[in-house]
Amino acid sequence: MQVTRRGVLVGVAAAGGLAALYTLAPRDYAIPLDPADGETAFDAWIKIATDGMVTVAVPQLEMGQGVTTLIPQIVAMELGADWRQIAVQAAPVSGAYANTVLAAEWAPLWMPFAGGLAEDADDFLVRRFAGNERFTATAGGTSLAAYEQPCRDAAASVRALLCMAAADRWGVDWEECRTENGFVIHDAGRLRFGDLAEEAAGFAPPDPPPVFSEPPADTPAAPSGPGIGEETNAWPRLDLPAKVDGTWQFAGDVRLPGLVYAAIKHGPLDKAELTAFNRSAAADMRGVVGIVEGKRWLAAVAETSWLAERAVEAMSPRFSVTRLVDSESIAVALSDAELNGTGTVVASRGQGAEGFGKTDLALRYEIAPALHGQIEPTTATAWYRDGTLELWLASQAPEQARRAAAKAAGVALEDTILYPMPAGGSFDRRLEHGHAIEAAVIAREIGRPVQLVWSRFQEHLAGYPRTPASLLLSARHGDEGTITKLKMRASLPATAREFGERLFGNATSWSAIENTAGKADPMALAGAMAPYAIPDVSITHVPAAIDLPTARMRGNAHGYTCFAIESFIDELARRHDRDPLSYRMALLGQDLRLAECMQRASRLAGWDGGSAGSGQGLACHVIGGARIAAIANAQAGEGGVRVKSIHAAVDIGRVVNRDIARQQVEGGLIFGLGLAVGSSTDYRDGLPTSQRLGDLNLPTLANSPEITVDFVDSTLPPADPGEIGVAVAAPAIANALFSATGLRLRRLPLLSAGL
Repeated sequence: MQVTRRGVLVGVAAAGGLAALYTLAPRDYAIPLDPADGETAFDAWIKIATDGMVTVAVPQLEMGQGVTTLIPQIVAMELGADWRQIAVQAAPVSGAYANTVLAAEWAPLWMPFAGGLAEDADDFLVRRFAGNERFTATAGGTSLAAYEQPCRDAAASVRALLCMAAADRWGVDWEECRTENGFVIHDAGRLRFGDLAEEAAGFAPPDPPPVFSEPPADTPAAPSGPGIGEETNAWPRLDLPAKVDGTWQFAGDVRLPGLVYAAIKHGPLDKAELTAFNRSAAADMRGVVGIVEGKRWLAAVAETSWLAERAVEAMSPRFSVTRLVDSESIAVALSDAELNGTGTVVASRGQGAEGFGKTDLALRYEIAPALHGQIEPTTATAWYRDGTLELWLASQAPEQARRAAAKAAGVALEDTILYPMPAGGSFDRRLEHGHAIEAAVIAREIGRPVQLVWSRFQEHLAGYPRTPASLLLSARHGDEGTITKLKMRASLPATAREFGERLFGNATSWSAIENTAGKADPMALAGAMAPYAIPDVSITHVPAAIDLPTARMRGNAHGYTCFAIESFIDELARRHDRDPLSYRMALLGQDLRLAECMQRASRLAGWDGGSAGSGQGLACHVIGGARIAAIANAQAGEGGVRVKSIHAAVDIGRVVNRDIARQQVEGGLIFGLGLAVGSSTDYRDGLPTSQRLGDLNLPTLANSPEITVDFVDSTLPPADPGEIGVAVAAPAIANALFSATGLRLRRLPLLSAGL
């Protein structure tokens, strides 16, 4: 039976009557900003104070990617504000800030019953879902796509209102006025925003908003600027000074009257249930204020975090288990699924696998579980009093975290308040909300404000990893190795669906595994359709039951599909004595943007064909509207093999803030380097073998490569720069290691020791 969007709406109306129709009905949202004394709130985005300070609401989590600069910059450029008078406020949770772009991308997760029928961000179902559910999640690099136009519209409307107020004083047409550096200007007349704000709020804004015809873009300095080839940044990051002097506030910096600290121990990775612990070992400790039991965890609460850790360790909690997660059993499950499992074709081109015939080359690439390794461990502060629950935490999906915490604590949703805090790194780790649930329950039981911090070992144990996988690639090729048919058979759990069950269904990790068992998951193989004009391509997902909860991670599926494909392409090129660059160029077809990236990267790196001993390795990839080509240089020397440099050429469309875009690409390449050489763990008896941050073999400043990034100038819509570097780093390094040493590595991480 074919399911249609119209059929879904009719079915919903018939099944749910007026209540269901109400949830789909259009609605307006009250202005969510609460102006302080001397401030005027114009809409969901902008407040202006009498001193001229312009406050911009940011509904996305600041986790190092610079969104608390990017969104205010867009507002400042459209409004004509003075950058020195821009302030940032974390937006309260509200349907006014719905991330419809991400909601459309994730429709298969929140609308699995209909196969994810939503088409785009303007789709009726998407807008209703995102607004009603107050879905403001920060993920997938969608901040610009989702919020640039609403911010420009809001700023243009406020600009018009300020001009109207000034024009009314001057007795001129408001359209003759302009704004610049926080002033409304007409001929010789100049009035400050702060002097006009209250009066401007009384006018009606024009419809549609008078946005400027040219969208904001950041361009390199002219040759006559500070130095030839040197770039200037007119929009320095607003969060940088506070992060340098230590005044930037994270969830662990929250201090409340009577605050106490909680430490926690989770059961091993199985359906572990707390069965026993030595209560007296902690109860007699001076400064311990309480002990809280969860179904699968135990927490101690004390006057200091050090004492809380001592107390929970002293109680030696014991858990009942049935089957513990183990690396060997994971490997067996992936192998069994690959050999015997029933797969589903999740993407295809041309004739797909039909008529594939004899395979010319088949290679397997293996992916080990990878941990996020963010600097800030999981932290949440909670206070339950007089029937109200307050939460201070960093969350990439704050409304979903708020709802889960309210339900767990037995508090009405309207009596649950979440104060969004920035994160000290995330890499999609903060899309999970288990810590919000735990902090809420502990605070309810203790009756005092509680700050919960997971130890690094608990972070590695209870923070779910990126999925392990086994990817078998097969190809048929014609003359000179030109690929005519390509197929991938990938064995891994339905990891994206599993995540969706937790985020949108508030399912436990084990319920999510059970609910998605055996289901195909196209999102788990995003990026597998290579950016090459290969006539016949087939991508098959074979669901594997590995009994390990898995999660999203920066780069997501692109981090392992690109590794497999770009390594495979490189091996094909070398088996036919072809230059890996020219071999890829011949396969590109009509993707001129990616061809430009490869040519630029080759010039930056001085590409010599990746010949034996050169230490050069190439990889390229496409994610949405973003394209990248990267060449890594690895050299064998004293102490092993080191990645000396990575040269990347990137096309992300229109660049709004060049400094932030560069930081995002560089950060993605470094994160991808970490995935290439470490970030992983084995499991033994349900516990991770990597128990400290130092066990992950992450890159340090001393062994990070020199990175050069070249942006292709473009007027196309801006694309996400944050994940594209993650995808290409590992295959570029693997290909470089082959050219440097002759050793072909087909498993991530590539090296068990240092770089």
